[in-house]
Order: sequence, then C-alpha cells, then structure tokens
Amino acid sequence: MASLAERTRDAVDARPFLRTALAAGVVNYAAAARLLDVDGEEDAVATALRRYADDLTYETTRADATVRMESGLGESDAGLLSVNDTAYASGAGSLTGVVATGDVDARALASVLGRLDAAGIAPEAAGYTTHSLVVVVDRRDGPNALRAVEGALDAVPRAGSDNA
Repeated sequence: MASLAERTRDAVDARPFLRTALAAGVVNYAAAARLLDVDGEEDAVATALRRYADDLTYETTRADATVRMESGLGESDAGLLSVNDTAYASGAGSLTGVVATGDVDARALASVLGRLDAAGIAPEAAGYTTHSLVVVVDRRDGPNALRAVEGALDAVPRAGSDNA
C-alpha cells in the first residue's frame, strides 16, 4: 500500500489547480487536506502537503508573441483554425479570433484558457501549433479576450518548472 505522502501527492497531481497553488505557496493546507479526502489524519495530510509544496517551484515567463484580433470569423471548410470537421475562416461569420504568433505552446494555451475562464469568456474554439495560438470568441467578447490573452502571455508557466 502507498504511503500517506504518496497518496497525498497523487491526489494533488490529479488536481492541477491545487498543484499550481501549492507551487505558488498560496494554499491553506488544512482546507486542502479536507478537499483531497485522502485516507488519514487531516493534520498528517496537511503536513504531507507542506512537504510536497517545499519540493515544487512556481516560475513564469513572458511569451515573446504578437497578439492581434481578426474579425468576421465563421465556420467554413478550411481556415484559420480547424478541429476535426469544423474550421473557422475570415469573412465567414461574426465571431472574433484572437491570434498570438511567436513563442507559444501548450502551457501558453492553458494559461490563456484559464485567464479567459476567469474573465467569464467561453471560447467557441481554441488551438495552437508551433508558433501560433488561436481562440475564437463571440464578437462582443473580442476586446476583453484580447486583453485576457495579452495578460496570460505575460505570465506563462515556465517549461521545466513544477507548474501544473
């Protein structure tokens, strides 16, 4: 059977938001111990959380990317973003694309999606490839989405750190 420390780490790793918060040092350990529902004394789980937090680091970096808006996106056969059978192209509708080109990757996209969620903006679609990231939002959300993407790219979790 796994030790309490191993079970606690596994429970934290199953919740990326909590792992990120632990790495950043912004967790109430007793509350997190209750949230995890790990079999063991709450104080012992809280201690395991403290020890795990000591092993984690949280670092961010600014993505070297240019961000722009592209208006008039809609579903098409091919275009700016394509996922499975759905593509979004310019001049095909009333949606807005926020496009970042440059130093972007999966961590940048995760940061962008988290920032959009915090801003109450639900993307129609999102994706990235090497050196390009796109989120498609409602036209009215375009300006706020642009600011959210710029802000997210100013603090992308650094590759190689323990950020979730």
